[in-house]
Amino acid sequence: MCSLPEGVSSRTVSTDRLETHLLETGREDGDPVVFIHGNASSARFYAELLADLPDSYRAVAPDLRGYGHSERCPIDATRGLRDFSEDIASLVTTLGLTQPALVGWSTGGGVAMRYAIEQPGAVASLTLLNPVSPYGYGGTLRDGTPCQPDYAGTGGGMANDEFIERLEANDRSDESDASPRNVMRAFYLAPDTELDPDLEDVYVDALLNTETGDNYYPGDTTSSENWPGVAPGEGGTNNALSPKYLDLTGIVDTDPSPPILWVRGADDRIVSDTSFFDAGYLGKIGELPDWPGQDTYPPQPMVTQTRDIFEEYADAGGEYREVVVEDAGHSPHIEQHDEVLSALTDHLGRAGHL
Repeated sequence: MCSLPEGVSSRTVSTDRLETHLLETGREDGDPVVFIHGNASSARFYAELLADLPDSYRAVAPDLRGYGHSERCPIDATRGLRDFSEDIASLVTTLGLTQPALVGWSTGGGVAMRYAIEQPGAVASLTLLNPVSPYGYGGTLRDGTPCQPDYAGTGGGMANDEFIERLEANDRSDESDASPRNVMRAFYLAPDTELDPDLEDVYVDALLNTETGDNYYPGDTTSSENWPGVAPGEGGTNNALSPKYLDLTGIVDTDPSPPILWVRGADDRIVSDTSFFDAGYLGKIGELPDWPGQDTYPPQPMVTQTRDIFEEYADAGGEYREVVVEDAGHSPHIEQHDEVLSALTDHLGRAGHL
């Protein structure tokens, strides 16, 4: 078990779906806030934020299935993150939480939106940290139209094979660009960001506690006649994020509409209009050969898509606020802890969590 900051505890809870490991802090009768982590990570990436929340909140951060110390239950990608959102709903029921606020980071932002779409009125507010686009991850035009009819270029087949091998080998080194430590340094954080070495070790250990395989990270794949030659399979997280299965545009129609705080790092290289994990952008910069061109397969404008949908949300009567965090990449709650904590607690207060 990774060391935890003072005031944060951990335990495992049995729900009707799986054995869920979680971190928690605050009063048991405090206003409930559920923190949902992203892909290739765990609840441990939230621990420092939880430690500094006012004790008027009851904060709960579970490890999703297949991550951290939770049960290794398979992920059905064709359900578009519903396995995760239904796990969260089951945990909320088991813990007796009433109308929690949800905080979702990256993939966890998609899980939070899915939860709100399918349980209208059950969410006090949403805080989304560098969330996946409501159109899914990769391979779409601005309006969500797929670049290829079979969604080629998205899903499990786009993951780096060496990175997966090093995850499976529990590699804590920095000897390769594909070492989990170096991937975290290069893509979870803004350029030139340096963590305390002990804390970096903790996060690397948490990242390494990711289950790999066809039904976990990154998932299976199928071949395609369309560029770049691979299309989504049916299992695992990366396929669940594919626009073939993930459509969160229904957030526009939620009634009642929970207020949304959208926080994003200005230097994010994962969820970006120029993402280094998007086939269109990689093709454009020459990292994937035989790119069919801007008209056929442009970079996915992930941030622009998210803003478009949230503008529709506001036009439909909802409320959202965008906060761009400078000198932060994909993990603003780690890189600019105080700024994100302030924005979060302000948003929770505005939503009625006092």
